[in-house]
Amino acid sequence: MHRTRAKRALTMTQGSLIKNIFIFSLPLMLSNILQVLFNMSDVAVVGKFGSENALGSVGSTTTYVALFTGLLIGLGTGVNAVIAQRLGAGDDEGASRVSHTALIISVIFGLVVSALAMGLARPVLTLMGTKPQFLDGALTYVYIYFTGATGTAIYNYGNGVFSADGDTRKPLIFLSIAGVTNILLNLFFVIVCNMSASGVALASTISQWLSCVLIIVALIRTRRPYRLRISCLKFDKRIARRVLITGIPAGIQNAIFQAANLFIQAGINSFDGTVVEGNSAAVNADTLVFELMAAYYTACTSFIGQNYGAGRRERILKCYYVSLAYSFAFGLIFGLAIFACGEIFLSIFTGSEAVIAAGKDRLAIMCFSYALSAFMDCTIAAARGLNKTIVPTIIVILGSCVFRIFWVYVIFPISGTTTLLYLLYPVSWVITAAAEIVYFIFAYRKGVRIIAPTESSVA
Repeated sequence: MHRTRAKRALTMTQGSLIKNIFIFSLPLMLSNILQVLFNMSDVAVVGKFGSENALGSVGSTTTYVALFTGLLIGLGTGVNAVIAQRLGAGDDEGASRVSHTALIISVIFGLVVSALAMGLARPVLTLMGTKPQFLDGALTYVYIYFTGATGTAIYNYGNGVFSADGDTRKPLIFLSIAGVTNILLNLFFVIVCNMSASGVALASTISQWLSCVLIIVALIRTRRPYRLRISCLKFDKRIARRVLITGIPAGIQNAIFQAANLFIQAGINSFDGTVVEGNSAAVNADTLVFELMAAYYTACTSFIGQNYGAGRRERILKCYYVSLAYSFAFGLIFGLAIFACGEIFLSIFTGSEAVIAAGKDRLAIMCFSYALSAFMDCTIAAARGLNKTIVPTIIVILGSCVFRIFWVYVIFPISGTTTLLYLLYPVSWVITAAAEIVYFIFAYRKGVRIIAPTESSVA
C-alpha cells in the first residue's frame, strides 16, 4: 500500500504532463472555487441581509485583507516548492525536517501577520479614503477576521505539503467542510443574531481554524515522509532559511499586488458610494477567475520543483508550457462567461440597479483581460520551482507596484474615469509579464543546473 502511494507521489516526474497537470490541478481548482465562493458568501450575505452600510464596510476591506493573506499564501508556496524538491530527490529525511520546521515557521508567521493586520488597520483604511459610513464596520471586520490568521497560515502550510506530493484531494475535502460551516454561520450570525460585518468575520475565523485542525490531523495520520510527530518537531535554521528564502518573496509578490491595489482602491474611493459598492461586488469576479488560474501556478511550481529535484531537465520547460496554456485558456473562458452573465453575477451581491451598473463597468474591462495575467503569474511560478525568487520579486515591485502607483497619480487624473483606472490592470500585466519571461529564459539557459540538490543546497 505504501509503495502504491509512493508511485502516485512521483507521477510528476513521469508520464503525460498534459494529463497529469490537469488531474493534479482539478481538485485545486475545485478547492479554490469553493474558497472563493465561501468568501463571497460574506459579501453576499451582508449585501442581502446585513445593515445599510454592511456591504460597503466589508467590501472596503477586500484589498487590505488580501494584502496580508497574500503573505500567508506565499509562505505555503515556499513550503510547497522546497518539499517538492526533497520528494523528487527521494530524500525522506529531508522532507520530514522541512515539514516540521515549516509548521513552526507557519505558527510564528501567522501570529506576526495577525498583529500587523490589526495594528495597521485604522491608519491604512483611513489613508485609503474609506468612506466614514463604512470605516467602523470595516475595522470591526478586520479585527475579528485576523484572529484566524494563524489558522490560515497552518492550513496553507499543510496544503503546500500535500500538493507537493501530488495529493490535492485532502485539502479540497477539508476546505469544503470548513466552507459549508462558514456559510451556515454567516446566515446564522447575520440573519438570526443581526451581527452584519462582525458576524461574517466571526464565521470566517471559525472556519479558518476548523480547516487548520482538519489538515493537522491529516498530517499526523499520514504515512508519507512528511508525517507530523511531536518527537520530530524541531526547528532547523538551515531549512527555515530555505523555506523563507522561497516563501517570503512569494508572499511579498502577493502582497505587492495588493499594496498597489490599495492605491487603486483609494482611486475608487474618490467616487461616490454607488461606485464603491459596485466595485466591491465586481471584484469578486477577479477573485474567482484568478483562483481558478492559480491552480495551474501551483501545479507549475510543484511539477518543476519535483523534476528539478529528480534531475529531469527535459521536462522543466514542458511543465511551464502546459501550465501556461491551461491557465491562459481558463482565464479566457471564464472571463468571457462572467461577462456574458454579468448582471446575474452582480445581482448575487446587491439588488440595486445603480450598483449593478457600476459593477458592469469594471467587468467590461477585466473579463477580457484575465488571460493576460497568466503570462506573468505562471512565469513567476516556474521561476519559483527553480529557486529563482529575488529577481522576479524585484520585477513585480517595478511592474505591478511602482507602475500602478504612477498610473493612479499621473495617468488616471487625465480623465478621472473608472475605465481609465481599471485599464491599469491589463497594461501592468503585459509589462510585468514581458520582463518576467525575459528573465526566466535567461535564468534557464545560462544559470540553471538541473541536478538533484545536495543536502547542503536544500538545508
